[in-house]
Amino acid sequence: SMDEIYLLNVQGVKKKILHGGCGELPKFKDGSKLTFHFQTLKDDFERTVIDDSRQAGIPMEIIVGKLFKIEVWETLLTSMRIGEVAEFWCDAIHTGMYALVSKGMRRIAEGKDPLEGQKHRCGMGNMFDYHSTGYADLDELQRTPQPLIFIMELFKVDDPSSYRRDTWAMNKEEKLAVVPVLHREGNRLVLLKKYREAAEKYQEAVICLRNVQAKEKPWAEDWLSLENLITPLVLNYCQCQLELGEYYEVLEHTTDLLQKNKENVKAYFKRAKAHAAVWNEKAAREDFLKVAQLDPSLAAAVKKELRLLGERMREKHVEERQRYQGLFHHYQCSVGQREPGAWRACKAGAEIVGEQQIELGCSVSSQSPS
Repeated sequence: SMDEIYLLNVQGVKKKILHGGCGELPKFKDGSKLTFHFQTLKDDFERTVIDDSRQAGIPMEIIVGKLFKIEVWETLLTSMRIGEVAEFWCDAIHTGMYALVSKGMRRIAEGKDPLEGQKHRCGMGNMFDYHSTGYADLDELQRTPQPLIFIMELFKVDDPSSYRRDTWAMNKEEKLAVVPVLHREGNRLVLLKKYREAAEKYQEAVICLRNVQAKEKPWAEDWLSLENLITPLVLNYCQCQLELGEYYEVLEHTTDLLQKNKENVKAYFKRAKAHAAVWNEKAAREDFLKVAQLDPSLAAAVKKELRLLGERMREKHVEERQRYQGLFHHYQCSVGQREPGAWRACKAGAEIVGEQQIELGCSVSSQSPS
């Protein structure tokens, strides 16, 4: 009945079935495509309508398991049968992204570029930047997070094997919309020191943007605005790779960034760290000095890095010298085996060298990247 309210086992969500669907609950798998219509209402006395996909004329599609920008939508839809119409009340904790998503959907319906107004700014900046969305009702939602009501009608659930779509089964708008979600997710994982998982999130975001960028004319304004979204993600990816010790990958990606933009201080800094880690002393020095030249406020940090680099290079030379000495000792010992005195002295010498190497080994390996 109308009054029947199901509390989905998700905090801050209530469900009311308005029209029962047919058959069993569908098999929702990762990659299933869900096609539905929705209406978004304010939780006020008038139940003010914010969006209605029927008016836009195109039903929505989302893919299960591919982080949609309003994550709760997947939860709502996967509780439904085909043909069901249900009303969901969602607390503000689930609706924070709604204004940004709605803006994108409205711009697409109007035949405009959903990224308009985001040019030359990093994606994270846009997320937290409460500039106008261009729609008064959405600006109000941005300023005052609030519960929303979604009325959903689920039409169709396509099995992943029954349809073919391009990368990650996403259209351009979905790709652009998922980027800030992946960016945030990567940042969260970095704070938990889960660098490998974070790198995967950044990489997936870069792939989404590169796919969209591939359809633009190189160096044209839209291409450049996408490049500006890509750069911070690549730098974050490089930071993860530094933490994971994948120095040659960092050298490759930073060099690629610097070919496009000679002024990128962060790219020089990360490349310098990678050069230092693989003992390219001259290249590391050049990059560190370039950092100080481009951004004098980093001069102190650069000075510290150059001092550490000098210490590490000296330690490496000492260690190598000792290794050769050790080999030379062993050679002498094996030749002079009939002279127990010389053999004893040599053995003691080798032990001392061994201890020093271990000590040096520690001081070298404890050099963690910043």
